[in-house]
Amino acid sequence: MDIRLQLIWLLVLAAPVACVAWTMTHEDVSRELREWCERRSQMCRRPLQRKFFYLFTCEYCFSHYVAAFFIVLTGFRLLLNDWRGVLIAWFALVWVANLYMSLFGRLRLDIKRERVEIEAEEAAAAEPRAPTSIRARK
Repeated sequence: MDIRLQLIWLLVLAAPVACVAWTMTHEDVSRELREWCERRSQMCRRPLQRKFFYLFTCEYCFSHYVAAFFIVLTGFRLLLNDWRGVLIAWFALVWVANLYMSLFGRLRLDIKRERVEIEAEEAAAAEPRAPTSIRARK
């Protein structure tokens, strides 16, 4: 596979990795599982158990698992055709997927900020105003 096709694969494959990692660590669909893992990550006695369950609550950490799954599923390799290509592909895939998740998170934040600003403007416009003659005397 030539380098351009490998880069296209990288960019396309990062999208489902980001989608799965974000959904599992942020959305309400998996809230119960995520909350259970959060509790386990704080209450388990053994440090290794706490770290294991924490991996399911952090999108960056969880994206490593998801990327590994997709690499096994697709056989994707980057730059080299041996185990080194798998390793490079795995870390590159995690990196691109986390770029996507950062952009998505920023976009959601901007949309939320705009909604709050619009609601504040609408609330201000709906408030009754004092007559202009009273304002003029002050």
